[in-house]
Amino acid sequence: MDILEIELQTCHLEETEDFYSKQLGLEIIKREKTSVSFQAGLSVLTFIKSIEINPKYHFAFNIPQNKLDEAIIWISNKATLIKNNDNSLVTNFTNWNAKAIYFYDNNGNIIEFIARFDLANISAKVFDSYSIQSISEVGVVTDNPLIFAETLLSEYQLVYFTKGPKTGDFVALGDDNGLIIISSPTRSWYPTKSLAEKHYFKMKILSDHSERLIVVNEKNASS
Repeated sequence: MDILEIELQTCHLEETEDFYSKQLGLEIIKREKTSVSFQAGLSVLTFIKSIEINPKYHFAFNIPQNKLDEAIIWISNKATLIKNNDNSLVTNFTNWNAKAIYFYDNNGNIIEFIARFDLANISAKVFDSYSIQSISEVGVVTDNPLIFAETLLSEYQLVYFTKGPKTGDFVALGDDNGLIIISSPTRSWYPTKSLAEKHYFKMKILSDHSERLIVVNEKNASS
């Protein structure tokens, strides 16, 4: 599954534009009065203006599997890195054959750079913003993750992530290229203590050679 685009909300549109364009160096591909879109490798990251809420999200970018150390150095002067419970910047996901680092954007969103060793994406280039290959994960929050997962499987012909997990409060759909991470609001987004929040988001995915549009928590969108 490929994540072609995600659309999130922000109360700080101008500051968000500055963070992603000036700090992370992502190209602005569309700017309107109430939204801004960035190119993130093969994916598009869009923020729309929210007036009534201060939403927090979690999403991840795939990076080349051999560039995590360079990514740490590159991002350390641009954003606040988050240490895990072992007081380390790097988390080793043994079951996923991947390693990741985390940082905050200007909104307090929890962003992840993840190096997946089962992807053939080794790069010889020095790490920079163009090393971001795609949006690889987006976190979705719902009261009943397994029920919602079954709905997505049925309506959009998705699959459970073969590397897991699949529990009552946390489940993953997709593959190494793109994952929908479904959490209950009783869990915190790793590696922080911030509880997962239910907010509007929209995503366009490519699955089984077909594009599909998924909208979640639409009632929480500002009018």
